[in-house]
Amino acid sequence: MKRSPKTISKNVGEYIASFPKEMQLLLKDIRKTIKAAAPKAEEVISYGMPGYKYLGMLVYFAAWKNHIGFYPGAGGIETFKRELSVYYGAKGSVQFPIDRPLPLTLISKIVTFRVKQNEEKALAKKNIMPVKKKTKSTKPTDEELVNEYMSKLDSKAKTEIEAVRKIIKTATPKLRERIKWNAPSYYYKDDIVTFGPYKTHKLLLVFHHPAVVKIKSELLEGDYKDRRLVLFKDKAEAEKNKKELSGIINEIIKLIDKK
Repeated sequence: MKRSPKTISKNVGEYIASFPKEMQLLLKDIRKTIKAAAPKAEEVISYGMPGYKYLGMLVYFAAWKNHIGFYPGAGGIETFKRELSVYYGAKGSVQFPIDRPLPLTLISKIVTFRVKQNEEKALAKKNIMPVKKKTKSTKPTDEELVNEYMSKLDSKAKTEIEAVRKIIKTATPKLRERIKWNAPSYYYKDDIVTFGPYKTHKLLLVFHHPAVVKIKSELLEGDYKDRRLVLFKDKAEAEKNKKELSGIINEIIKLIDKK
């Protein structure tokens, strides 16, 4: 029932309207519940699914064949783990079966919690951060940060992401790797491409250099004004499209050098 990633919606209303009527009713209920619990939140399409931002991202939701995925982050899942224990889930997500009533009251509580959590974080940054004396830098290197990220992945995610990292890094020696937006990212003079959440769309790459909109490729998804997405269901599909992916990266670098 989930739409093809090639048809990325421009807004949440369009996203919901793309599903059968029965699924639309469920999506409208969860949307209404989230907006009521977080009235100040901005509604967006992020990584191809509805998301809500207020002092940072709050939650996402997405329709799948037999369930609706709800993504409140690790904090939201951990805080309500007892109530959510009857559902299948992961560290930052939970699946609500479409053949059972949606737990709208619980969803509202989780969203309210995430709003409070983001407000507390914002307040801490604004008012309580102490001014530290400058000392000799012990900041981890980019390589150390990437290695730390990879070490925290489960074995399947690590294998899948490592395969795509290898393709990207061997596309050209000009690329440099670091952590950006909490994921491996690659740059050459400017930022070019960053991994998206693995558990959301399996293997997701976000090409966020504006030059990508000038490139024609069947791999590039979306019609955003300054970015495109590449989605692979697994490392085998990535390997199959290795040449095309490398070509996109090198074409962007050529355009950067022409500036």
